[in-house]
Amino acid sequence: MFLSRSLSSRLKPSTLLSSANVSSSSSRPFSSITRLSTSDPRMSSIVIHNDLVYLSGQVPSDFSGSEKGNLSLQVTSTLSKVDTLLEEAGTSKSNLISAQIWLKNMSDFKAMNEIWVSWIDPENKPVRACVEAPMASPDILFEVMVIAKK
Repeated sequence: MFLSRSLSSRLKPSTLLSSANVSSSSSRPFSSITRLSTSDPRMSSIVIHNDLVYLSGQVPSDFSGSEKGNLSLQVTSTLSKVDTLLEEAGTSKSNLISAQIWLKNMSDFKAMNEIWVSWIDPENKPVRACVEAPMASPDILFEVMVIAKK
């Protein structure tokens, strides 16, 4: 009982604000958030906050058509989409900070890396992680999400 009362009194918003030395009427306004490419009802493709550009997970455009089963085409077309979205946001792959990559099959890691290395700016490589994961569609072999500086 003592623990729960003690925690609840410490977790009240007024207590949190005072302990963090932050006032709810701060003179510093919130930074603006810009959302671009919002035709998808589930999400924005691009979100810009301060000097950072966040792209949602990008997949190939035609993964069940001409690109079906072809990792090379899927990676190339997806990275082309990333270029286009970064340009729309006013930046480029030279300003990438971070990349998260999902592969349907980790056995495609080497082939994907060859394409990635030829696409990335060699002077400005982002931090990166790559994992194997089930995809939203069985025909998607590659997905990437990036963060870049504006």
